[in-house]
Amino acid sequence: MRTVAIKGRTGERGSAIIEFALISFMFIMILLSVVELGRMTLVYTTIANAARAGARYAITHGSDRTGSGVDGPSGPGTPCTCSQIQTVVQNFSSAGLLTPSNVTVTVNYPDGANGPGKRVQVIASYPYDPLVGFFNSRFSVTFVSSSEGVITF
Repeated sequence: MRTVAIKGRTGERGSAIIEFALISFMFIMILLSVVELGRMTLVYTTIANAARAGARYAITHGSDRTGSGVDGPSGPGTPCTCSQIQTVVQNFSSAGLLTPSNVTVTVNYPDGANGPGKRVQVIASYPYDPLVGFFNSRFSVTFVSSSEGVITF
């Protein structure tokens, strides 16, 4: 029995496996990149919304708040503290699957006080931590978002 070589097909044995290996590697890298970019978008929007929620809390609970809330009982004349705003921002960020202890919150009062009609600025930042270890050095970024408002009462 003799093997007959098909004309023009000699030397192409195994090329399909090599092509598949190269294409599948690139496809997996693109797929993981899309997942990471989607998660980056989730982290950024969560930090932006958390800063907004902190500013909203500071605006409505500015210089004089009543009743009891998540921060414990408080009576009239008890000012809103920065630690309470930080707690609100960190609690909000946990909804976006972030690590709340990694969220850094800065509260500024540009007008010098937290009275009615004064401005409050809440800045939230979070260092992005990729799901896939391959992207640690490529996506080392810290997301920062700020929100500002005027204390209503």
